Amino acid sequence: MSGPPFLGARKMRLFGISALTALVALALSTTTASQQSAVRNSDGAIEAAMAARNFSAASAMARAALEQSPRNPKLWTLEAIALSRLGEAQEALSAYDHALEIAPDYLPALEGAAELEYNRGGGSRALALLDRIVRLSPENSTAHAMLGVLAYQHHDCRRAAKHFEASRDAISSQPAALAEYGSCLVNLGRPEEALSVFASLVALEPQDARARYNLAVVELARHRARDAVVTLQPLVEKAQPDPDVLDLASSAYEETGDTPTAVKLLRQAIVLDPKQVRHYLDFATISFAHQSFEVGVDMMNVGLKENPDAAPLYVARGVLYIQLGKYDKGEADFAAANRLDPRQTSASVAEGLAELEQSNRDQALSTVRRQIATHPEDAFLRYLEGQILFERGADPGTVEFNDAVHAATRSLELRPDFVLASDLLGNLYLKSGEIEKSIAQSRRALRENPSDQEALYHLIQALRKTKDSKAREELPLLVKRLAALRTESRNQEAVQNRYKLYEPPVDPGNVNEIRGSQVNKPGSNNDQ
Repeated sequence: MSGPPFLGARKMRLFGISALTALVALALSTTTASQQSAVRNSDGAIEAAMAARNFSAASAMARAALEQSPRNPKLWTLEAIALSRLGEAQEALSAYDHALEIAPDYLPALEGAAELEYNRGGGSRALALLDRIVRLSPENSTAHAMLGVLAYQHHDCRRAAKHFEASRDAISSQPAALAEYGSCLVNLGRPEEALSVFASLVALEPQDARARYNLAVVELARHRARDAVVTLQPLVEKAQPDPDVLDLASSAYEETGDTPTAVKLLRQAIVLDPKQVRHYLDFATISFAHQSFEVGVDMMNVGLKENPDAAPLYVARGVLYIQLGKYDKGEADFAAANRLDPRQTSASVAEGLAELEQSNRDQALSTVRRQIATHPEDAFLRYLEGQILFERGADPGTVEFNDAVHAATRSLELRPDFVLASDLLGNLYLKSGEIEKSIAQSRRALRENPSDQEALYHLIQALRKTKDSKAREELPLLVKRLAALRTESRNQEAVQNRYKLYEPPVDPGNVNEIRGSQVNKPGSNNDQ
């Protein structure tokens, strides 16, 4: 989709004149006995003029009544309402201000002034007025809705979500507010609640492409890929589908196991928008997952023909080359990526990993340490340094082993939720006999990722060596849990490898010649 994945703000008009009879009745409740007669004589005429949309007459009558009752905040409010309907916003605000000078907590005047300030751009005065309204009337869903919109515009999602939640009834028919509420819930890490909000938005506006796209994004994030496929189907079937929709639908189909459709849609997205680097990267991901490295390289060639300065495409192709054993080509691509975008450390990380896979660990360590000198706060580079030192066979008590521990520890300091660094540190402590430290690191990794098999294995090994009998009681359950995870992992691997991509040779010079690939089960006549 063009633009951001979630809808932006649109103005909504929430306050307005309602129950004028009740408003005039309220006016009578705070006037003196001598004033009440004049108000009673004028209220019917003012109300009739309002109902007939004769706001000029209503304004004139309100001014006349104010000559007799200049301290009546309700009459000032009636005049302000009439003036605002005549398009005289500044004069209306002045009238509301008169009412609020007399009665600072008079809700009709607060609401009217807040609406005008909100429509003028929602500055600090609008926020102050709306805050006063919700303090006086906590159940005022309209004011909460306005505060939610203003908080969203100021990128304060926590405050916006709070006010939107308090105004669900008011925003249930407001597409813009629902979109903003859903977006904030996603940003706050509350996708399940966002799912409900975006579903309501699609029900409200089923033809709104962005609403459908947003819902599908959240459904896919919640691993409801089949629901996302259904949500996106009307957009996919359009005569001219949006490439971003096709890319998202491709991800949904891939998660359901329908790789052929995923590939078909992704190719269509690339043909429609050959300059969009993300589409090629998603194709590389599918190629990698299904071990179709040659097909992935062919598509990266197409992408680089269209986007010759795209560093991520060089990185992706380099990774695919490494999987094919073409290390020289892989390293050349990583070098090209670094030249194009020296700020991007991912290319350097990939280069280090490539050299590590070749067992050229000395060169890998040199590469990583050169990058650390330039990017000392990069947690991944610190982790990679420790991993390479560990792979080199450093023994406890040696300088290299201590350096590995230091590198993994520094990685976690820079990024406390980095599971790979916790796994490495847990393994290092296990090797050095520091059992309690190893247990602590493995538990830390499992808190971040309960499916981390490496951490679970290290924890089992450490608990078998601990003297804590109570901790050892966990062992049977942990062993059973590890076995279940390994079975699940094997099943997932079988699903991923069920299909291999096959494609006739592609001419990289013309993206429009990309043909639909055949996707076959391994072992078929067409399988390569």
